[in-house]
Order: sequence, then structure tokens, then C-alpha cells
Amino acid sequence: MPGPLDGFRIVDVSAIVSAPLATMLLADQGADVIKVEPLGMGDPTRQPINSRGGMTSVYANCNRGKRSLVLDAKHPRGREIMLELVRRADVFVQNWRPGAAERLGLGEIDLRAIRPDLIYASVSGYGDSGPYSDRRVYDPIIQGLTGFVAAQQNPEFPIRDLVRNIVVDKATAYTLAQAITAALLARERGAGGQHIQVPMLDAGLAFFWPDGMMTHTLIGEDVALPTAVSDVYRIWETADGHLIYFSNTPAERDGLFRALGHPEWIDDPQFNGAEGLKPENREELRRRVVAALRERTTEELVERMLAEDVPVGPMLSLDEVLEDPQIRHNEAVFEREHPSYGRYRQARPAARFSVTPQALGRQPALHGEHTAEILVELGYDASAQQALRETGVIP
Repeated sequence: MPGPLDGFRIVDVSAIVSAPLATMLLADQGADVIKVEPLGMGDPTRQPINSRGGMTSVYANCNRGKRSLVLDAKHPRGREIMLELVRRADVFVQNWRPGAAERLGLGEIDLRAIRPDLIYASVSGYGDSGPYSDRRVYDPIIQGLTGFVAAQQNPEFPIRDLVRNIVVDKATAYTLAQAITAALLARERGAGGQHIQVPMLDAGLAFFWPDGMMTHTLIGEDVALPTAVSDVYRIWETADGHLIYFSNTPAERDGLFRALGHPEWIDDPQFNGAEGLKPENREELRRRVVAALRERTTEELVERMLAEDVPVGPMLSLDEVLEDPQIRHNEAVFEREHPSYGRYRQARPAARFSVTPQALGRQPALHGEHTAEILVELGYDASAQQALRETGVIP
């Protein structure tokens, strides 16, 4: 059965991660996504790092399910093809710097003239206006501006750090995918086309805010217990490795104490009530927990905590993630074979639809793999395509 977005067409001229990942999510859900790439290398994530057979890992992980069309959109004939694509599309997605689309004649006003109900989606670093709008930007810069770096500090090692993956790019992608789907739903209900703008700065801050800005949500001096999640998230050392546990309720805390072999801490007055909130008593409890954890192996501690219904798990290496029994049970990772770039694995789309299931559609496309196919759909026969090659519009 087709996916939930079957029948919708998206023209995607974006690159890197913030928008391409969003359109991949929509492709997984059944949308026909045509990724338009420039001549030469194409999307910069195609540069040969972590690559084989013409495919890179990052490109594959953000562009599954799409068709790849290569053309020179700056050439008048190339722009004509772009406009013809948009005329038949529901959504247009770009993450060029502010003003670039308009200079190419592919701004919202230009495209709405030929497709009035188009959903036009723009991703930018900081927004279309403001003091930073003209700056180039990447994920770690936004991390620094939105609190992620300020929060990445192990209490035992007072050194700030980045989240060591492109968390803001991915937060932007999921924000954009949801917004496009909402705009399509609104259009189906009669709202018509509209322009969606998602600044990475705003998406990053919104993603960080619910827990990261706990201490800056309630305004005033009378707010009790200004404790952030970053203060209690820790990796704990065991006798032979590390684990991660989190006790967030009295029952979980009591279970932790029993698992550590110290049920007497449950009723110890210095760890309860107002006394337990004193900084010196909290630090004393932390020291005792650290010492108790170091007396037992990771495997033993995980078993004991699970028996007490304490949320806990080991700290897996990247290799171990692939072998985790629950991940394998969920079939959260799949493997496929491609004639050019060979065997590869990816994470399965996380949402499970009971009536319109997501299917593993097209494999990540080689650069320009579907150029001829798409041009035929637009009415360009072999001779017309040859003429485009001769003028340098397509490779």
C-alpha cells in the first residue's frame, strides 16, 4: 500500500543536511522527491569522504528515496526546466542564503506565478533579515548561540563542549518536515499555498529549550530548585566500564539504593526532605553512589537496577549499537545492496503507520542518475536532451 504522502511531488534544490534530511523523511512517507543538483560534484555531501562507488555515507543518509536531476539552473534553459518541474509540484524546498533564490528567478513570487498553491519552504541560518542574516553558518556555530555548548559540561570536568553530531541540522530537518506536512494538510482544507521559513537558529533554540532552558523559563527570584537536566545527566564509572542510569522518582531512587546494596540510605535523614536538598548532603550522596558503583561490574549493576525497575543501560560503542538485542528486534537498522556502491546499512524510518506503511523506496541516487527519466516526463525526447547537453544545461 502507498505511503501517507503518496501523490505529492517535491522539488528539492537544497544541499548538505538541514533540508535534504527533511525531504528524505517525506520521501520515506511516499512523496515523489526530485532532488535538483548542480553540474560538477553536486550536493557538497557527495565529496569523497566515507565513500565508495560514487556514494558517500552522509549523502546516502540524507537522500534516500529521491530521484536525482542534474542541471545548470543559472542557464535560461535550465531555469525553464526548473519552472516546468515546479508547475507540476506541490512543494519547493531550498536552503540557499537569503536572496539567492530571487537572483536565480526562483523566489517565492516567481514560482507562485506559475503554481499559485505551491508550498514554498526556505531554510536559512539566521532568518531572511536581521544582523546575522548575511552570515555563512554551520551547525556548531548555532550550537554555540542557542545554549547547546553551554549545557555540555560534565560536572566533574568543567569544560564546555559541542554536541558531537549535527544536532541543530537534524532538529531543523524534523521541524521542516513536520511544517511541510502541516502546510499540505492546510492546503487540502482550503488554505492555499504558503511560504514556510525555518531559520536554523530558531529551530535549534526551540529544540534545546524544553529542558535546556528550564532555569530560564519561570521569571523571578522566587523559583525553587533551579536545576537543569545538564546538572544531573552523567556517565557513571563501574568496576569494569561505564553505565548510564536516571532515577527521577522517589521509587526509582529507592530502587537505586537497594540495587547498590545500601537500602539504609532510603531512610537516612540527611538524604531526605529539606536536609536532602542541601548542597553538602547532595554531594555526600553523590560520593557514596560513585563509590558503590565502582564496586561492581557493569553487567551486575545493570541486572540489579533492572530488577529494581531503575532506568539503566550500558554505554554502547558504535559497533555494539548494531548488535543491541532491542534494536535488532525492532529491525531499526536495515541492509541493502547496490550495484555500484555495494552493501550498506541505514536506520529504518522510526514512525510506524498501521494503514499506510512507509516502504524502503529508491536507493540513494548517484549524481544525475534520473536526469533522462525526469526530462522524458517533462516532454524532452532524446534529441531535445542532446541539445541541452550541447549547451551545457545537463551533463
